[in-house]
This record gives sequence, C-alpha cells and structure tokens, in this order.
Amino acid sequence: MALDTALVMILAGGEGKRLYPLTRDRAKPAVPFGGRYRIIDFVINNFINSGFYKIKILTQYKSDSLNQHIARSWPVSPILGQYIDLVPAQMRTDGHWYQGTADAVFQNLTHINDEKPKHVCVFGGDHIYRMDVSQMMRYHKKQEAELTISAIPIHISEASEFGIIEVDDNWKLTGFQEKPKTTPKCIPGRPDMCLASMGNYIFETEVLTDEVKKDALDPNSSHDFGKNIIPKMLNDGRRIYVYDFSQNEYTGMSASERGYWRDVGSIDSYWQANMDLLNYQPELNLYCTDWPLRTYNYNFPPAKFIWEEEDRVGMATNSMVSEGCIISGGSISRCILSPLVRINSFANVTDSILMENVNVGRYCEIKKAIIDKNVTIPPYTKIGFDIEEDKNRGFLVSQGGITVVPKGAKL
Repeated sequence: MALDTALVMILAGGEGKRLYPLTRDRAKPAVPFGGRYRIIDFVINNFINSGFYKIKILTQYKSDSLNQHIARSWPVSPILGQYIDLVPAQMRTDGHWYQGTADAVFQNLTHINDEKPKHVCVFGGDHIYRMDVSQMMRYHKKQEAELTISAIPIHISEASEFGIIEVDDNWKLTGFQEKPKTTPKCIPGRPDMCLASMGNYIFETEVLTDEVKKDALDPNSSHDFGKNIIPKMLNDGRRIYVYDFSQNEYTGMSASERGYWRDVGSIDSYWQANMDLLNYQPELNLYCTDWPLRTYNYNFPPAKFIWEEEDRVGMATNSMVSEGCIISGGSISRCILSPLVRINSFANVTDSILMENVNVGRYCEIKKAIIDKNVTIPPYTKIGFDIEEDKNRGFLVSQGGITVVPKGAKL
C-alpha cells in the first residue's frame, strides 16, 4: 500500500507539568527514557518503521533540547521525498501560542496545503508504545472513515483518568467523554472494559482542515481534538471509527508486548515504566531488532566496570548501563544509567534512574531516585532514605516516594 499520500503531524509541544522538574528545562517529548532514548523516539520510529516518511514535528514549549535531538538523530533523504521537519510555533494567527491540539494544527494548515496529502495523521509525541501505523491506515480506508481514532482497552475502573470512547458493534463512534466521573459505556461484549483514546488520529485531509477552521472561529472552544473537534464531528454525523490498538501487530512482537502503551505523564508512572524495562521478559522489549528503536548514537567508549578488592567491587545487577559509564568500585542494582555516569567506590545505588553525566561520590547511598543530568553527588550523601530531608534540600518527592534531583543541582 502506498503510504506517501499521508502527512504526519506529531504534536510535541507539551509542557508536561506533572513531570516537573524533569520538564523544567525541556518539553515532555524530550525527556530521556530507557537510558539513551527520548520519549519522542517511540512515535517517530513507529512511523518510519511503518513506511511513513513525511513528518512534521510541531514544537512549542522549551523546545531547544528536542530540536537538537531531532536534528542530530534523524537525517532522512529529501531527494526521495522524505523529511522529518521541526516546525516551531510561529504565532501565524492572532499572534498567540498554540491554544490546544486543534489550534496547533490550525496554525500549521499552510504545511498541509503545500503538501496536499490525501490523509493526515495527527499523533501525540509523549507516549511509550510500539505500533505499525499502516494497519490503522488500512482500517481507516476499509471503513471509509472521515476520522479514525486509535484506542486501547482498559479496565472500566481506570476510566476517570482518560478520554473514554463509546462504540457500537461495528466500532463506529457513538460517544466521547473526557475523564468521566460516572461509569462509562463498556466495549460491546466486554462489560469490564472500556476504550481509552490514545490521542492518535487519522483524518481525511478536507475533513480535518474544515473542522479546525470552524473550531478556530468559536470563541468558546478550548481548541482541543478530544474536548471540541471529536464531539462536534460526532454531533454532525461524521463517519468516525475506532481502531483497536490491542489488535495491532508488528514484526518481532512478543505476546507480552501486545497492546503495550504507557502514558508516562507523572513521576511515578515514568519511574515505573523505566523500571519495567529491567524485567527478564519486559512488556516492552528494547532489544527487538525486527522493529528497531533508533536514536542519536553517542561517540563514547563502552561501559567499564573496575575494581575487585574485598568490598570494593564495580558491579551492576538487573540494570541497564549506557555507553561511557564507569562503575568504579561501586555497585548498582535495578538501575538505568544514561551515558557518562560514574559510580565511585563503595557507593550503592538501587531502583534508580541516573541521567547523563551524573557523578556519584564515594560511599553514597541512593534508592528510588531520579537524578537528572549534570549532577555531582558529594561523598557520603544519602538520597531516598529520609523523605523530609530530601524535601528540605529542595528535591521533589512524588506520591509514590520517588525522589527527583533536578538537572544541574548543587548538593
């Protein structure tokens, strides 16, 4: 199937307030994940692996880190009609920043008009999942839909956390509720399950442009796809179908990976999704070569583990250690280390995420922590053992007890 009729627009301007302080200096899609990746790498890889090569990334909030990562990681071939373009917010209309997801597309209609695609894929850039988007496109065409929404089945008890989609027996949209307070309609034939919107859409181009133009004229609109565009299209009788993400398959997928999708919007969910990567058979397997996860390749030497003298042993267990790291006589367990992390002698770090260029001093003890990049931790420091002490030092402690040391913090 020819996929070059589709234009991809990835919404990557999210502020990510619930991930603060990890988003203090970067947009949510630029937050590191799994040691050496960024959150946005997942959606870009999904499209590239699925055969979509015309991609616009709409940025806004503190986008410098994201811009550098995309520019350095994703050279494609313009001569073959391929591009991954960064599109900063340009305040083309009324001189304001994006007011919502629909407004972001409205302010960039010029790119759609220039490309003249038959379809537009509007996807978020801040979720962790693998997906063959071509299967959703085939479903969209088969249903002759004007809009197709990707949704994931969740237990009905979780409905209040998501935008919930209601469908008939043919999976045509019949209702949409944004974080419902009452029990929503279940999936036909599955009374304990409902459908959560993933915020991923495939539009017929004319329908999308028509809807965002009309929405832009409504002073009472939040200019959001979930809150405004979809309910209005439903009321107008548009052909809207729902794609069951749990049926999506990609080359090399294991049984445990079916339907894997994580909204890493809070510190606790972000920490847990990273820790899940350390399982023997993780639900998300980063080592699958059939559906590769590409990112920027650092020119650093291999990780090194040194010293084996009585209790001075450089050791890592149940951990992921990136290139350029040196475990120098200290030990880590259930940790994820980004490049250029150094663990010095007699230090012990458990259940933690250490980002680029973190230096852990001798005899330090750290547990259940996220240490952002460029932090030097003095010898004998303890983090994650006394919540009140951590808070007094200016660190955020999440509801789940995860201590976050911000980027460049001085201890």
